Amino acid sequence: MMRRFWQIVLVFGVLLTACTPKASQQQKVRIAVLPVIDALPIYVAQQEGYFKEQGVEVEIVPVLSAPERDQLMQSGQVDSILTEVVVNMIYNKETPQIKTVRFLRTTTVTTPMFRILASKDSGINTVADLAGVPIAISEGTVIEYMTDRVLEKAGMAPTDIAKVAVPKISDRMAFLDSGQVQAAVMPDPLASLSIKNGARVIIDDTSYPEVSHSVLAFRIETLNQQGEAVRKVLAGIEQAVTAINGDKTRWNGLLAELKLVPEPLLKDYVLPDYPLASVPSEEQFADAMQWAREKGLIQKDLQYADCVDASFLP
Repeated sequence: MMRRFWQIVLVFGVLLTACTPKASQQQKVRIAVLPVIDALPIYVAQQEGYFKEQGVEVEIVPVLSAPERDQLMQSGQVDSILTEVVVNMIYNKETPQIKTVRFLRTTTVTTPMFRILASKDSGINTVADLAGVPIAISEGTVIEYMTDRVLEKAGMAPTDIAKVAVPKISDRMAFLDSGQVQAAVMPDPLASLSIKNGARVIIDDTSYPEVSHSVLAFRIETLNQQGEAVRKVLAGIEQAVTAINGDKTRWNGLLAELKLVPEPLLKDYVLPDYPLASVPSEEQFADAMQWAREKGLIQKDLQYADCVDASFLP
């Protein structure tokens, strides 16, 4: 009788083990990233073995545009995306789907993330000259949000702000440099290359640093099922941020390989200070939400706690 009991226990244990996902499967995280220097800490954490050291496998999935990134997220092909709070809100407008868990980059009063540039032959020299001129942007993102807030703060009436959607960063730069658009919002360092090619800076986001940022967001499903893996990812990124901020010249080879900084700028380009572990404040969230509602991107107020979660930070 006792022998029969232990046979049953053994069979049950084997079945339970077979039905339980392997630890290695649970620990793999797929992150979609845009070709921007905001992603550098993720690549450094991969290259330097920080993710491996933390005990998590990360697959970096490069994308060329926000729509491509969002398609991967919506189809379940990635667990996490480099994005911003406005996009987070759009995802969560009906029901919570993703949460921001960390800043990846922020604007400071001395280091811009985005610049509004005018093409060299446009004749545009001031903010006032931009009235009614279509500015090439990525629609429904932090770029459009920043454009509205920065120009309004500079005194431009909302009705005078005109925009045209050009989602791909490379296309915006090409159109600006060729004069196909008279003005465009560009992230650094591509903005610096456009300036080198003759574009003029009309205004940048250092005048309103609270509105510009990039973040890492995860599926809520991933946070619930692989919370420990997410913590390990963020711990690896924290190691990378510390390494980058401690020696900004060490990463030129990686920047060149990934084409995150154009080759003509590599020699003199100075990386920004990357933020240590932190998330957007409730005040930043509230302002972005107000803008998103005004634009019709969301139809109701969202809860901060449904969109931002600092509990996974190291």
